[in-house]
Amino acid sequence: MFKLMLDVPEEIFIDLHESEDEFANYVKKMIALDLYKNKKVSLGYCASVAGMSKEDFIKFLGVNNISIFSFASESEFMEELSNA
Repeated sequence: MFKLMLDVPEEIFIDLHESEDEFANYVKKMIALDLYKNKKVSLGYCASVAGMSKEDFIKFLGVNNISIFSFASESEFMEELSNA
């Protein structure tokens, strides 16, 4: 696995009342969220980056108002809905 080093002022941890690990987890989740939102990589890869199961990552997306469903048009949505 690739490790990424990030220089963050120590004061930010004091201001946020978070440990370095808590902040690192937050950053991983935000990177995964952005990657998924911008359709850079799959849901599975994003879940892995976030350190979450796919199910938990899907819930995390929902909490952040990001749908796992993507339709090009209303008619495509309606077709999928009728096939369900």
